[in-house]
Amino acid sequence: AMLRLRFLTWDVKDTLLRLRQPVGESYAAEARAHGVRVQLAALGQSFREAYGAQSRRFPNYGRGQGLSSRQWWLQVVEQTFRLSGVHEDRVLSLMAENLYRDFCSARNWEVLPGAVETLSRCRQRGFRMGVVSNFDNRLENVLSQCNLRHHFEFVLTSEDAGFAKPDGRIFEQALHLGGVPPEQAAHVGDDYTRDYRAARAVGMHSFLLRAAGQDEELEVPPEHVLPKLSHLLALIEK
Repeated sequence: AMLRLRFLTWDVKDTLLRLRQPVGESYAAEARAHGVRVQLAALGQSFREAYGAQSRRFPNYGRGQGLSSRQWWLQVVEQTFRLSGVHEDRVLSLMAENLYRDFCSARNWEVLPGAVETLSRCRQRGFRMGVVSNFDNRLENVLSQCNLRHHFEFVLTSEDAGFAKPDGRIFEQALHLGGVPPEQAAHVGDDYTRDYRAARAVGMHSFLLRAAGQDEELEVPPEHVLPKLSHLLALIEK
């Protein structure tokens, strides 16, 4: 039977947008621009360490702990470079500001294949749509710069919501913003726990974007799996 869906919510990172290059390469380019020498491999590892430590200490961009997401990210960038052996405060803060700004733009993000066509077709079929993303408040701007913002009625980030997926409360806020009951909404995302299972736990339908061979052992019925974004409408209208 055809699902009686009225509303679709979307994850962003690795569902609609992806980074153009690994984070370490962006950081390395910034270092080169300032004549700072660092090993590319070290930067990638340092970023993972700095980001992990900051996320544990200040979950969800420090929301509720007195940090702005901007301060949160500036600290991550500076710590990434410190762990890679850069210790000059003036150049650290300059590089951090530049990278914070660059990750807000289409310079560092690209739209995934099939995303524009799929979003356009969903809107043509009359679906209303919103974004539910574990992201900071730059996301509106990122989506605008990548020319996707106009597809969505709202952009709900974990920073705005005060809760990060898989916490069901971010999905409940999205349903409230959309004005629909959960059974008339579906979430589309690439993460089994944060997207697929979390949306189902609040009573929404859910579709998992998943490349072939990825996590096949997880319990997801085939009619909920998207090998490509472009398969979405066929699954909804089955």
